[in-house]
Amino acid sequence: MSDPYQVLGVGRDASPEAVKSAYRKLAKKYHPDLNPGDSKVEQRFKEISQAYAILGDAEKRKQFDRGEINASGQDTGGRGGFYRAYAESGDGAKYGPHGFGFRFDQGLEDVFEDLFGGTRRGGGKARSHNVRRRGADVSYRVRVSFLEAAQGARKRLGLAGGKQLEVAIPAGTEDGQTLRLKGQGMSGLGGAPAGDALIEVQVEPHPYFRREERDIHLELPISLQEAVLGATVQVPTVHGKVSMKIPPGSNSGSRLRLKGKGVADPKSGEAGDQYVTMRVVLPDQPDEELKSFIERWGAQHRYDPRDKAGLD
Repeated sequence: MSDPYQVLGVGRDASPEAVKSAYRKLAKKYHPDLNPGDSKVEQRFKEISQAYAILGDAEKRKQFDRGEINASGQDTGGRGGFYRAYAESGDGAKYGPHGFGFRFDQGLEDVFEDLFGGTRRGGGKARSHNVRRRGADVSYRVRVSFLEAAQGARKRLGLAGGKQLEVAIPAGTEDGQTLRLKGQGMSGLGGAPAGDALIEVQVEPHPYFRREERDIHLELPISLQEAVLGATVQVPTVHGKVSMKIPPGSNSGSRLRLKGKGVADPKSGEAGDQYVTMRVVLPDQPDEELKSFIERWGAQHRYDPRDKAGLD
């Protein structure tokens, strides 16, 4: 067994209060009732309890410091060892509730009261731990795509203890929204119900969709020809592509509404709208024919697009 000072994380000159404080913190963290089914935690708790059984008892701490007993509490001089020291105490309270070799008269009552809220019985010699306590909630995060959040999806999530759970992401879920899964948290004590799993949803940004509440916004590039003459084009939405008519004479900044093509409200089911803002895009390299036409047209149709913008 490891050195009890190392197990509790205290120095050899630590005061009894410091030893007790270190034990209380570790006991709360590693108690088997708070970590059900974890054999490694149970073994760790045994080591912590064994270490405190030595360092929490002033006489046994002196014996250990003098080398009279080892880290397991065994008598190095062959005088019967750690087990006998407890078995022969004759005080009717030889062992702790989990059989880890410590006694309640070593000042552990208040530690377990912190852990379980137990009450004294039988003149302080024993304590009841048949308490009911709801299990703790646990928090997780799950990343979903923009479209998964808008349309709804199912994601597989790894929970505590290696448990796998399929989580339903409702259509219309927002970034940062928390979903509560009842009974999927830590197990309760004494037959009390388990806690809940709190799932924070992180929505990844989309390359061209932008969401404002239940509405979707999209900037749609259109050609010079489509802007001047009008056209019917295919426009992406969060529900798939739809046909949309571009009116003749549309300009950059012109906005059209696709009713009901936004995100559905998770409660009412009513969907928002999608707003499409046009952006006129010229060819990468206008050819000579286009340049010549624009020169002729511009000479006969003078206009200043900055007049309406109020740029003097």
